Amino acid sequence: MDWKLAFIALAGLLGLYLLGSALVKPFKYLIRFLTWAVVGIVLLIAINAVFGRFGFHIAVNPVTVLTAGALQLPGVVLLVLVNYVILS
Repeated sequence: MDWKLAFIALAGLLGLYLLGSALVKPFKYLIRFLTWAVVGIVLLIAINAVFGRFGFHIAVNPVTVLTAGALQLPGVVLLVLVNYVILS
């Protein structure tokens, strides 16, 4: 086997590795972002189910879903407090 061919093969494998890792990393963040959004939706639906009987409702829209998803439970508490202050 010629040394040039071996060097080119190793450079090609390194290029494939770098390209693959560059393409996988954004998908990790996308999956994490979507998971947070789903958790935010679940938390908002749970709050609406529990407090809906008392006439308290938080709208489920992209802003509230992202707030509840990114901040988790503190985000939901923040949304409840903001909604309570605005309605009172």
